[in-house]
Amino acid sequence: MQNTQTSTRLSTEIDSRQYIIESGKMARQAHGDIWIQSGDTVVLVTAVTQPLTRDINFLPLVVDYQEMSYASGRIPGSYFRREIGRPSERETLVSRLIDRPIRPLFPTGFFQEIQVIATVLSADPDYDPDVLSITGASAALHASQIPFMGPIAGARVGYVENRFILNPTQSELKESQINIVMAGSKDAVIMVEGETGFASEELLAEALSFGHEKMQPLIDLQEELRQQAGKTKIEVVEPEPDQELIDQVRNLAQSPLSEALSVRDKLQRKEAKSRVKEQVLEELSGKYPDDPDRLKGVGPCLKSLESEIVRERIKSSQTRIDGRDLTTVRDLNMEVGLLPRVHGSALFTRGETKALGVATLGSARDEQRMETLSGEQNKRFMLHYNFPPYCVGEVKMLRGPARREIGHGVLAERSLTPVLPSAEDFPFTIRIVSEVMESNGSSSMATVCASSLALMDAGIPISGPVAGIAMGLVKEQGEYFILTDILGDEDHLGDMDFKVAGTREGITGIQMDIKISGIPANILGKALIQARSARLEILDQMEQVLGAPRSDLSVHAPQHRTIEVSTDKIKDVIGPGGKHIKAITQETGASIDIDDSGTISIFAPDTAALENATEMILFYDQKAEVGKDYDGKVKNVKDFGAFVEILPGLEGLVHISQLDVERVEDINKVVSPGDEMRVKAIEVGDRTGKIRLSRKAVHLEEQGNTLDLESTGRPSGPRDRRPDSRRRR
Repeated sequence: MQNTQTSTRLSTEIDSRQYIIESGKMARQAHGDIWIQSGDTVVLVTAVTQPLTRDINFLPLVVDYQEMSYASGRIPGSYFRREIGRPSERETLVSRLIDRPIRPLFPTGFFQEIQVIATVLSADPDYDPDVLSITGASAALHASQIPFMGPIAGARVGYVENRFILNPTQSELKESQINIVMAGSKDAVIMVEGETGFASEELLAEALSFGHEKMQPLIDLQEELRQQAGKTKIEVVEPEPDQELIDQVRNLAQSPLSEALSVRDKLQRKEAKSRVKEQVLEELSGKYPDDPDRLKGVGPCLKSLESEIVRERIKSSQTRIDGRDLTTVRDLNMEVGLLPRVHGSALFTRGETKALGVATLGSARDEQRMETLSGEQNKRFMLHYNFPPYCVGEVKMLRGPARREIGHGVLAERSLTPVLPSAEDFPFTIRIVSEVMESNGSSSMATVCASSLALMDAGIPISGPVAGIAMGLVKEQGEYFILTDILGDEDHLGDMDFKVAGTREGITGIQMDIKISGIPANILGKALIQARSARLEILDQMEQVLGAPRSDLSVHAPQHRTIEVSTDKIKDVIGPGGKHIKAITQETGASIDIDDSGTISIFAPDTAALENATEMILFYDQKAEVGKDYDGKVKNVKDFGAFVEILPGLEGLVHISQLDVERVEDINKVVSPGDEMRVKAIEVGDRTGKIRLSRKAVHLEEQGNTLDLESTGRPSGPRDRRPDSRRRR
């Protein structure tokens, strides 16, 4: 049967790589469906909207990204052998990457439900589907009837051998100094996130300009798609403002709200604003007794007035809510080692934001095992960020980590990863937990600072401390005002939240979100330079508290040692059915990893356990020492001598001439298998490792005499004991 349905397929080429977008091929009942492909990676992105049955004043947008195991030819490793319902950390992070750049681009007053779903259908290891999903989401929205102020495009930028690369392959990323994901429109950058490997501010600004320029063909491609296959957009009719109510609220609240916004303490300021709202509602309820629904607009009016006051104050006097100028960092306070039983701890306070960082060390068995499209991966460094409700004075049910908590944790994790020691130099698994105790602006950057101090307090040899700062921005009448160390209110009322973390050498992590249609690259460059000054100021104070990692691990931290045993002794260390190794781990509590090369890695809960485990392992790999006495057991008897086990799995020969002081005529009358005897090692072969033992030497010593080891020579074999053997031939 001939398929009468047609699709629209377009393509473009950037740096010799082809990008394909196709609409109407797959999910035709969705309002927007895009097949986007680069290399062998294919992502299906759909967009659907539907009216809500209730009144709301926010945008109900949901973005879901899902990776299907079949995309890389794999069967899921879960018990049910299907993709589980809860998204993985990777899926959550990519969902955020798609959500953040498109969310500011819906018109005010559009409150229908919107769902964007990106499904990876085919996965090429060299072509990451995350940036394709950003572009695909924009294309699906742009071609649909959903009102969307796009298009935008996503891009990854790498830097290898002094040149920038757009959407580098996995092999190129391994050599790249930077790995940033960004989104941009025709005129501006909208979102940035990634790790930057000590890049300078100037290099990062160049990277953003490069990425923004290179993504333009993808934006042009979406415009062409809309011309050929776009649907008529839903008309958004913004409600007429209640000018009378606006004027009433302004007259009543202008002065008291301005005064409330000068209160520096967050909770007191919140209470002052609440009192202003209560007074306004009380006053207006008497004016509109027959129209109580009209008072629902008081809250939005006050919010708008608050934004106007704060932004005008910044523009006219460059003074902020708490009285600071635009570049001052709030007061800092730090403590380390405050939790006595943990491996490392630090409390970092910046103004009214406070984070407790706790470091825990573990063995290789504590690594996180993750199932990805490219197979299972192990993760030796984890940073988990917790944002309990009490940190902002709220009551809320405790649930698992939300998308925001996962995103903030990964941002801090990426920022710290470049300074960590290699697994070869420091073979521990490292976990950091950040407990946000108070929050009023950038708890994620406070997490970076607290975690860096906790790592050093734990004695983990990081290459240098890392600090982070959040930058804000206010755009007023074409002018841009960059704010250092923004408050929570400035985040809500401003136009940008730009987080930058790094060391003295350069930037290690970055994330930017905006609420306007875009920010010019040169403004972002200025924000980066201003952030550097703040970061260095914080690092100065951090180093006064703890200038370098402690020389020793905590006494409560696990201890590690690597030892070598002979490869032929590995089976003895393990024992039959693992008997020996199980006994060692049970008695000492140590975690023991054995390599086929004979390298044994020991992780023990304390120093005493480490020494005990080491001694027990080496017991099975002991070597005989010439001149040392051993209590052994006869394993086998021959006519020329007896084989005696002096150490586990280690046997030597007691020649018949060395069995006794007197001549032994019949060896079976002197010794039998299973007999215990004390012997002395009189020779250990350098090349062969064969051991000669002497019971005679022990007897002589008991009589007060000694055996001359140098003159003993190697005894003759059993036939050579007969002096006439050759003549008889």
